[in-house]
Amino acid sequence: MTDPSDQRDQFDAADQPVQPEHTETDTRERESPTITASYAGKRVLLIQAHPDDAEFVCAGTIARWAKEGADVHYLSLTSGDKGSSDPAADPVKLAATREAEQRQAAEILGVRSVAFLGYSDAMVVADLTLRRELVRVIRRLKPDVLLCMDPTVRYVGQGYINHPDHVATGEAALAAVFPSARDRMTFPELLAEGLEPHKVAEVFLFGAQNPDVWVDISASLETKLAALKAHTSQMGDWDPTEMIHTWSRETAERHPDKPADFGEFAESFKYFKLD
Repeated sequence: MTDPSDQRDQFDAADQPVQPEHTETDTRERESPTITASYAGKRVLLIQAHPDDAEFVCAGTIARWAKEGADVHYLSLTSGDKGSSDPAADPVKLAATREAEQRQAAEILGVRSVAFLGYSDAMVVADLTLRRELVRVIRRLKPDVLLCMDPTVRYVGQGYINHPDHVATGEAALAAVFPSARDRMTFPELLAEGLEPHKVAEVFLFGAQNPDVWVDISASLETKLAALKAHTSQMGDWDPTEMIHTWSRETAERHPDKPADFGEFAESFKYFKLD
């Protein structure tokens, strides 16, 4: 894990510009299955377990929002130091490589900052220590919108068991959003750091098996692919283009009430608008 002061240094760039102004685009209905409103001027925090998690599942949405003018920040709990089957791989060097790949991918997407908490890959636990660290980040950045993994997804069909880091990351992130980042008396030691409570307005769970909102990523699909391909240590000789096209097309086809002008490709989420 990183020292809290190191974590703050990683986000220093985010503190320099003026906090983005809220726009008048907060009128979308909770029950609408299509997210069409602009996120221009919104501050967005994405929390993931490993470098490349977001690029696989929700980078089309990130690219779209960033292009619209959203202020997007990434937080990765691990640096993916166990993400290799090469017996000669060095975990320290691999972590450095994957951090560099994540920064390159984020730059392609238009993400403004990337930070890493330094947890060991495959060892993430949703305990109070992690929750406090996430609350610290949320109170420091004060995001309007948070994206994280759906912690309820443990397996899919008969062929996929979800990585325990994904589950733990989503669980810790949601607990940090509600109630911990909001409640003044939770982690009072953070008040001594000047970190006042903050309420996140919207949460998007990616990788959800029961999504209720869809985002048209037809115009940002190629940007998503370029970002995913930046993770060369994970891609090897494999070209993910066909798989991502198929996933994104099938996601759009599952939209229950697709508007006539909705594009060919989509990403979907479980959505919460917190009152």
